[in-house]
Amino acid sequence: MTTAAVPAISDFYCHQAIPGLVEIDRVRETERVLAFHHTKPSHPVHIVVVPKEHTPSLADLGQGGPQLLAEVMKVVAEVAAMVEAEHGAASVTTNLGLYQESKHLHWHVYHRGDSEAEILALYGHHDG
Repeated sequence: MTTAAVPAISDFYCHQAIPGLVEIDRVRETERVLAFHHTKPSHPVHIVVVPKEHTPSLADLGQGGPQLLAEVMKVVAEVAAMVEAEHGAASVTTNLGLYQESKHLHWHVYHRGDSEAEILALYGHHDG
């Protein structure tokens, strides 16, 4: 009987960003939360906010629980306000399950572009 290999859990944040194994451009940092410019941005402005303690996802807060989530959300709100003040708009997202490439809770704070044409080029028009 053969057993299928179990894929390693991907946690870029715990394994590379937080311990400093990759160069990151920090935006905001507290004792328990780190915000930095995405290393492979998908948007003109793309910042990631993560708890420094391993937290699997929004649906599984791990040992940090709601208290750590509150600390993370405080930084998310500060970073989003900064992006909005500088660029006039900001989006904030997190992902779960197969959408969550790195299995560590992380929030994306981003600015999609300055014009309607730029935004629609990335996303299309979802009202119709």
